[in-house]
Amino acid sequence: MGAEMPRRPRKEAAGSRHEPGTVRQTTAAAVETIGPQTEKLMEEVLHRENLLTALKRVVSNKGAPGVDGVTVDDLPDHLRREWPAIREQLLADTYAPSPVRRKDIPKPGQGKGTRMLGIPTVLDRLIQQAILQVVGPIFDPEFSDHSFGFRPGRSAHQAVEQARVYMAEGHRWVVDLDLEKFFDRVNHDILMSRIARKVRDKRLLKLIRRYLTAGILEGGVVSARDAGTPQGGPLSPLLSNVLLDDLDKELERREHRFCRYADDCNVYVRSKTAGERVMASLTRFLEGKLRLKVNRAKSAVDRPWNRKFLGYTVTTNRSPRLKPATASVRRAKDRIREITQKGRGRNIRRVVEEVNTFTRGWVGYFRLADVAQDFKTLDQWLRRRLRKILWEQWKTPRNRYRKLVQLGVEAERAKKATATGRGAWWNAGASHMHAGVTNAQLAEWGLLTLLTMLRTLQGPT
Repeated sequence: MGAEMPRRPRKEAAGSRHEPGTVRQTTAAAVETIGPQTEKLMEEVLHRENLLTALKRVVSNKGAPGVDGVTVDDLPDHLRREWPAIREQLLADTYAPSPVRRKDIPKPGQGKGTRMLGIPTVLDRLIQQAILQVVGPIFDPEFSDHSFGFRPGRSAHQAVEQARVYMAEGHRWVVDLDLEKFFDRVNHDILMSRIARKVRDKRLLKLIRRYLTAGILEGGVVSARDAGTPQGGPLSPLLSNVLLDDLDKELERREHRFCRYADDCNVYVRSKTAGERVMASLTRFLEGKLRLKVNRAKSAVDRPWNRKFLGYTVTTNRSPRLKPATASVRRAKDRIREITQKGRGRNIRRVVEEVNTFTRGWVGYFRLADVAQDFKTLDQWLRRRLRKILWEQWKTPRNRYRKLVQLGVEAERAKKATATGRGAWWNAGASHMHAGVTNAQLAEWGLLTLLTMLRTLQGPT
């Protein structure tokens, strides 16, 4: 057993004895970014304290196993057996990352195709996380203030709020840039040249390059990779920011007002003519200097209220008001349909509990919304979905009659209701189901309304 081998992390409160060491280590790396200090970064990566922090993060993130089948639960035992040899390979510059396991996930929206995830082994996720904790603080302080994605202390909400400020100041045209298959097209040579500006440790540079070129396993065959940084590994977000920092610096040099979150970039201008000029010049810059492809079909110069940014859109008011984009509401309905479709035969309280888990997260993300109408409409639609489940569960006219009477509907009215011959969705919206399964009854079964959650999160106005 090597003295530097990471072990299973214990649960510790914030400010434990492990955290300050990591903070000191990464802060020191951030202060002196170029010079002899960056020539020994591999030792910093493999420092016991740094590895323990990385191990805690990988274990807490869970995630699927890679090509070797080792799970996060297996990782500590795997490390006890293998880590001393792996550590020596890393220090000697002979470690070879395993191929990533390909997984295609559907893109949001109907008919949008799929996005490829490259799932590294849990061992490689641990090493990547350890690299991120040391290298991230070297680059992050010099990233643009307009870059909000995957950075400490920054969020999508800040990007959305900043975009609204630009619009309120009169920049009411947006250059909405869409980079075609960005994570699949990153040029390795260009990216590595940016990393080498601040990282002098050749062992670490070669290891990052090996992670970029690690093959992809699909259908039992490993294919080589000469471009891209597939989403799925801890390093991928940082590497995307390193490359796109060139775009940020170019936009700052031109004194543009912009917000970027990973590969989502919006530039705000005062006129359509200015927007078209910016779109043309940025397309030349991205495709010429960074060798990235702008998706001309999805990119546009348009009014912000006709576009969406990080799931939000705005009203046409002089002082824009935020609201969920139409596509975001549609995706919420799709997810609720999935949950309630599985509700047939299940206790309604269990269905409600699962719905609440989703809607809490959804409202939490869209809590910046100034317009409440979409939340009201979703509430109404959701209640109708739940009434539809009950109507289908009751199955026969006789049982439906009995259930409606139990819920307080007059016998004659219940009898007429069960004789309509109409479908479940129609009955779910009919007055007899509203009279039996009232909003109060759904609340008693545990249903949380989106509008109430929104008001609670936003607090008194």
